[in-house]
Amino acid sequence: MSAIADGDHEPIQVLFTLHPGFDTMDVVGPMEVLNTALHDPRDKSSKAFEVSLVSSQPGTSSAQGLTVKADMNYDDAHQNIEDYDILVVPGGSTDAVLKTNAEPISLIQAFAEMQKKDPSKERTLMSVCTGSLFLAQAGILQGLCATTHPDHYAKLEIVCAEAARRDLGDRTDVMEERYVVNNARFDLGDNLDDNPFIVSKPPLDPPPTPGSPMSNRNARRASIARKGSDAWRESNRRRESNARRAALRLGGLRVITSGGITAGLDAACYLVGAMVSHDSAVEVARIMQYQWNKGVTVEAVDV
Repeated sequence: MSAIADGDHEPIQVLFTLHPGFDTMDVVGPMEVLNTALHDPRDKSSKAFEVSLVSSQPGTSSAQGLTVKADMNYDDAHQNIEDYDILVVPGGSTDAVLKTNAEPISLIQAFAEMQKKDPSKERTLMSVCTGSLFLAQAGILQGLCATTHPDHYAKLEIVCAEAARRDLGDRTDVMEERYVVNNARFDLGDNLDDNPFIVSKPPLDPPPTPGSPMSNRNARRASIARKGSDAWRESNRRRESNARRAALRLGGLRVITSGGITAGLDAACYLVGAMVSHDSAVEVARIMQYQWNKGVTVEAVDV
């Protein structure tokens, strides 16, 4: 059962997809971030996230040779998709999946479709590294901003363009960032400078000429994220929040794409900050002895 649906401090349910040749760090990095996070740093039992793994086979080998045992197959995941609040899609070797349109592409589409049909719940779809190519082929990134590993910017643009032509959809803005958050949601609070742990930058189309009056339009400005589990729970209860979420693309599905390898840690820290608390995210980074590098948000709405 979704913790968000319950509105309690039960663990938020997370499902990681696996495919043959996935990148090990794309999975274990964000998984460690989420498993370390607590709703209450003083209470070691207040686990913030509960992680499960899905694969087409009982054991799936990564590109680095690590074999990981899955908790379920994709048939079971489709059947129980409503139980999950977050779907994480790692990258790695992607050609075989893209060529055959294999899983996790169908599961990605089902997760996004569920949000469009029922925007009353807060759900997140997050990719790491080249996992964004799967989101692109699934048609999820149309009209959004996205990023991926720097070596694959061009390929992401190509896959996004092909999906847009296929579906007669909107183009995708590929951004050179650590991570990009679409449909971000947060409480403004009384102090607009409070918790400025994310920055916001609007996409440019077309890019300005250096030195032109518009060349500073892409400058970063401080923003804030929603603070604390109570705010997260309330965002699923208020009728006004549900209406605003429904008006966003994909029914307000939060879509996060991250760059390569360690950028997945950054995106996972953002997710902890957005869904648990900023303090929890900072504590996770401290425990892991990791310097949290910030990404950008686009199309954010105060709920």
